[in-house]
Amino acid sequence: MSTRISIDGTRRAFAAAVAASLLFALPAVATGSSTNFVSVIVRAVPGHFGAAERLVDDAGGRVGREIKIIDGFSAQVPAGAMEQMRASGHIHSLTPNGRVHLLHAVDGFDASTDPGSAYNVTKIIKAQDLWRMGITGSGVDVALIDSGVVPVNGLSAPGKVAFGPDLSFESQADNLRYLDTYGHGTHMAGIIAGRDDGVTPNHYTDHDSFIGVAPDARIVSVKVATATGATDVSQVLAAIDWVVQHRHDAGMNIRVLNLSFGTDGVQDYMLDPLTYAAEVAWRKGIVVVAAAGNAGFGTSKLNDPAYDPYVIAVGADDPKGTLSVSDDVVPDWSSRGDGARNPDLVAPGKSVVSLRDPSSNVDANHPGGRVNARFFRGSGTSQAAAVVSGAAALLLQQRPNLTPDQVKQLLISSSTPIPGADATGQGAGLINLRTASSIATPNVTQSWPQATGTGSLEAARGSAHVSTPDGVELRGEQDIFGVAWDGSAWAPTSSNETSWSGGQWNGSTWSGSTWSGSTWSGSTWSGSTWSGSTWSGSTWSGSTWSGSTWSGSTWSGSTWSGSTWSGSTWSGSTWSGSTWSGSSWSGSSWSSSQWSSSVWE
Repeated sequence: MSTRISIDGTRRAFAAAVAASLLFALPAVATGSSTNFVSVIVRAVPGHFGAAERLVDDAGGRVGREIKIIDGFSAQVPAGAMEQMRASGHIHSLTPNGRVHLLHAVDGFDASTDPGSAYNVTKIIKAQDLWRMGITGSGVDVALIDSGVVPVNGLSAPGKVAFGPDLSFESQADNLRYLDTYGHGTHMAGIIAGRDDGVTPNHYTDHDSFIGVAPDARIVSVKVATATGATDVSQVLAAIDWVVQHRHDAGMNIRVLNLSFGTDGVQDYMLDPLTYAAEVAWRKGIVVVAAAGNAGFGTSKLNDPAYDPYVIAVGADDPKGTLSVSDDVVPDWSSRGDGARNPDLVAPGKSVVSLRDPSSNVDANHPGGRVNARFFRGSGTSQAAAVVSGAAALLLQQRPNLTPDQVKQLLISSSTPIPGADATGQGAGLINLRTASSIATPNVTQSWPQATGTGSLEAARGSAHVSTPDGVELRGEQDIFGVAWDGSAWAPTSSNETSWSGGQWNGSTWSGSTWSGSTWSGSTWSGSTWSGSTWSGSTWSGSTWSGSTWSGSTWSGSTWSGSTWSGSTWSGSTWSGSTWSGSSWSGSSWSSSQWSSSVWE
């Protein structure tokens, strides 16, 4: 929360002079490891604001707060670059700055200076350049198969989030259905398309509001995971099939699918059912973005389905607190692959600040990750994948006819190589949307051998299994209902979009049977028929489904210096294990109609 000074037009010139006298009074020089950086105020030539910012970025500097009354901004720039910048033709003046802030971050969090804030992440990947051109993800839906979403500010505006079916083990509980009790899905949704309530496009580049990579894209949430992150590969397959079959229903335009998870299965991608489902989505025109995985989980291969060569496999970048790529590294925990299949590219994934899900499992068990009452800090290829999903949505608004192959090639060919990072870890380098949006559409079609999906469901699980409370794991060629798995029978139905019929998938009723036309009704897809001898909501607890499956390396503020939320000021009284009531989202802040019938308006 910040305090602003509002100045009308008649006082603008006088205010500019006063601001200049305050800000320019105390020159300051910051010394880095090898370069002297000077704190300055940059005043742009009218109409050249974006170009002036790019000059700072390209010089290895850091853009700070906007000062709209003088068409300028604060910045840190290398001392040796100042004269060249003054002579560029884009900068009206460049003057030493004093340590005076016109805006005050009263809660201790300043997005303009926090290296992992959404404000700085979107600057690093040059998303803000596209926002200034009116490219904000509008008209593009991003499907998020994850642990659900909760309606915190940034994801609560009408039309921001739409719900597919809840296919998780919590779908039978009215107070848990669709809600993110784990905390992972809300974090990803915020990175992809978060936008604070009431913020208009002309304020998207203001650091005072939370703005995700594609702020006008819509999230289509398909919940598959419980409060412990528990889910089975069969649930994920059903979710991907649902996304494919409903991608154009009732005004939907699902063009991107975010998979911020993976298993350590090592089955040949040409046989694996999970890679096959991802490929089907790809061939149907959906850009599939998958987390490469985090070291320490499984084998040296990228996680399944990221090791499929068609999808976009995303590793993590650590920006080291600057906007320049010159000092970036790929963290040790970001999976490198096996040499045959490596990450395609990287995106910021170290200590990324996104929306907090109060009293969720992650929030309750990792208090060190809390930034303040609103935000949470997390690291992993999950976060990096979410950044790329938002980036894909921006490119698809700019050029709606792009194929997934073209989106992938645009992102790869425009990425900026990281000088100090290993080639296998970074792939093509750090995504750069400014370049991606300006280069010609590539004429490219991937020609890898296509997966068949006829392999083993058990092999796709790798070491990740859900289990009963007494430790009996779900194993073998069967889904969560105990129905036998036959990949040869399922694969053609997945491809021809008939695997879902009347709420049934793989011979069992997984969800409601009807689509309600122009509105989305939660009760229609409630899964209320999950009952009887074949199903018990408490059967599979997921105790062996590891958090690393969700490609989140850490949920701790200790991975980045700076202030953290005090544990004494937060009470987890609204969270009580599996009996969470969801009362935090009751009343005016939450209603099923708010996120169901109204989201299609």
